[in-house]
Amino acid sequence: MERLLAERIFHDEQARERAGHFRTHPDELRFNDADYLDHETWIRPAFVQLGDLRGKRVLDYGCGHGMASVVLARAGANVSAFDLSPEYVEEAERRAEANNVNIDFQSADAEHLPYDDESFDAIWGNAILHHLVLDQACRELLRVLKPGGVAVFCEPWGGNPLLNFARNRLPYPGKNRTVDEVPLNRHALKILAKHFPKMRTEGYQLLGMIRRVTKFRVFTAPADALDRVALAVCPPLRNWCRYLVIVLPKD
Repeated sequence: MERLLAERIFHDEQARERAGHFRTHPDELRFNDADYLDHETWIRPAFVQLGDLRGKRVLDYGCGHGMASVVLARAGANVSAFDLSPEYVEEAERRAEANNVNIDFQSADAEHLPYDDESFDAIWGNAILHHLVLDQACRELLRVLKPGGVAVFCEPWGGNPLLNFARNRLPYPGKNRTVDEVPLNRHALKILAKHFPKMRTEGYQLLGMIRRVTKFRVFTAPADALDRVALAVCPPLRNWCRYLVIVLPKD
């Protein structure tokens, strides 16, 4: 309970700061799908793993600001979404209204979901599993996911010791995080695979993590191109990547 309370307080404070901005700039709640799908290199290919969403029931798992929820709804899904932070849920509701989509939002704990068994055809989550007790979270994922459904998560990966040093020691934009969160590791993948034996993973941003210190495409575009080749030729290099896309099919 202390962990959950600390997480909620941290993210409520973040959301309140954002809310002040959107009160004076409400037009910024509207956005194009590409603004979300292309804001990191792993998002668009991860979305592809969800398949055709038209008419499907989809859960945005830890929805945060709600941009993914809106994109899922525009793709034709019947979307439910939740977040531990009530303040972020309020922002997500405002964003859905600004973009003219209908989404069922709730404030909830990912380890104790307020949904019926076998409710969803697909589940989407971005940077959420590494906050959770994975055994309990996986039991809930399996409970609410329909047979034949799939859960897709994008998660920070902790296999690169140099990157871990930077995460722990060096200042950089967007570094704010909660006390209890740590990137996923091999032990975490073993827990996920125990519950989802057909789990698949893909690594993103090997050299491409240079975008953490520069946004100039003259540097990032060649790095991304080299990443695609290197990871295709030598998949074990994913252990040195910044992020993993994790696909969890339910038999």
